[in-house]
Amino acid sequence: MKINFLAVVFMAIVLTGCSSLQPLDFADSKTTFEPDKYFTGHVRSWGVMENRAGKPRSRFTTESVGKRDANGDLMIEQTFYYDGGGTQKRTWSVHRIDAHHYEATANDVVGKARGEARGNAFRWEYTIALKPGNPLANVRMQQWMFLPAGTETMFTRVIVKKFGIRIAQVTESFKRDSAEKP
Repeated sequence: MKINFLAVVFMAIVLTGCSSLQPLDFADSKTTFEPDKYFTGHVRSWGVMENRAGKPRSRFTTESVGKRDANGDLMIEQTFYYDGGGTQKRTWSVHRIDAHHYEATANDVVGKARGEARGNAFRWEYTIALKPGNPLANVRMQQWMFLPAGTETMFTRVIVKKFGIRIAQVTESFKRDSAEKP
């Protein structure tokens, strides 16, 4: 009897560890986060990338400007400014598929980014080409964005993986220019 109880407890721990956060877990929140609306206009961010051990590797800020194109898709010009002095530009084209699903392309994204928004949360998954033309240098991004009720500040967490192994984490907060409403 004692062994069966321990087996049940062990299985519960294992299964709980295997479960993962899903967009539907946020469907009942009172706030609705629509990334294509949030990123229309001017948005700034501040972030930090940590290595696998949690030590900060780099800090950065971004400036993003989002505008609709003739098809109604959102074009985002995003510039990263790294504390070490470097800059990087990413140009996103974001397409809303339906009420909850999105896909996007960007100049350094391999294929398409795919995302799902529910309630105040949004999950993106995409692959970044760190060295274009060298698929061994690609990394997989699993990004969650959360917009708390009554604010223009959104925060995000990104898990960076290579060959299925977590190599870094990014924590970032975004702030919309409050004068600009979509």
